[in-house]
Amino acid sequence: MEEKIRLQKYLANNGVASRRKAEKMILDGKVSVNDKVVTELGTKINPSLDKIKVNGKEINKESEHIYILLNKPIGYVTTVKDQFNRDSVIDLVKTNKRLVPVGRLDMYTSGALILTNDGDFVYKVTHPKHEIEKTYTVTIKGIVKQEEVEKLRQGVKIEDYVTKPAKVKILKTDEEKKQSRLEITIHEGKNRQVRKMCEAIGHKVLALHRSKIAGIEVKDIELRKMEIFKTTRS
Repeated sequence: MEEKIRLQKYLANNGVASRRKAEKMILDGKVSVNDKVVTELGTKINPSLDKIKVNGKEINKESEHIYILLNKPIGYVTTVKDQFNRDSVIDLVKTNKRLVPVGRLDMYTSGALILTNDGDFVYKVTHPKHEIEKTYTVTIKGIVKQEEVEKLRQGVKIEDYVTKPAKVKILKTDEEKKQSRLEITIHEGKNRQVRKMCEAIGHKVLALHRSKIAGIEVKDIELRKMEIFKTTRS
């Protein structure tokens, strides 16, 4: 007999939502087990025997996990459903699988974005304790100074927190255009963090592209294009 697992883990494993969002769905009374609404986060279910529904729709167990690397273009939001009906990254992915984005990229940032139906993978990549690195190419207004780069490396104050030390390289400075290009690698995931880091040292971000996430690059993938990859996670 298949081992029982927590309800929120089952939902995450089958691409319904991240584990954190799955917990909220349970607390909000949107999930039922064998046609009975469940609101206890500790509830365990048997995936082989129990019938799980979300908002009245039965969730079928995924027989295969899929992982897609997308080179996200500017102008797309990283949500499955958008309340303002803006274009979503889901519209760019040609699959009948129920996928969720792994973390977020804001609408005006391009680059590496992973989509999957593997909730455990989402948790491991996005939870701060795992310190998964993300690398960005950033074009900023003005000529950056070495002492400003050092501030980014050591951590800068943003609102009510100080960022963790970052890896920062100056890729190019253009005296004529009065612009600089940096490569910044972080392992945090605060909202619009890289933009705010640059603003903290007095430079406005003109363009932002995530070139790499979890060691996976998008340099050979055209914008709007994707590729399926495999993972050896346990």
